[in-house]
Amino acid sequence: MNYTYMVKCADGTFYTGWTNCLQKRLKAHNEGKDGAKYTKAKRPVELVYYEGFATKEEAMRREYRIKRLTRKDKEKLMEF
Repeated sequence: MNYTYMVKCADGTFYTGWTNCLQKRLKAHNEGKDGAKYTKAKRPVELVYYEGFATKEEAMRREYRIKRLTRKDKEKLMEF
């Protein structure tokens, strides 16, 4: 399974990415090892949204679409 996910950083900003293992990826973000450069200085992060996909390509396409949303639209995603 592949996932598109969104985390909320300690400064209140959102980071969107994709992974094939949510647990490992969150751990990497919070430890600052192999996490995204963006989240390294904004720890800790909290998982606020995710979707599962059969393929990496689907997850990456969804990541791209979410990154283009406004903050307000990203917050709406989290309501479901």
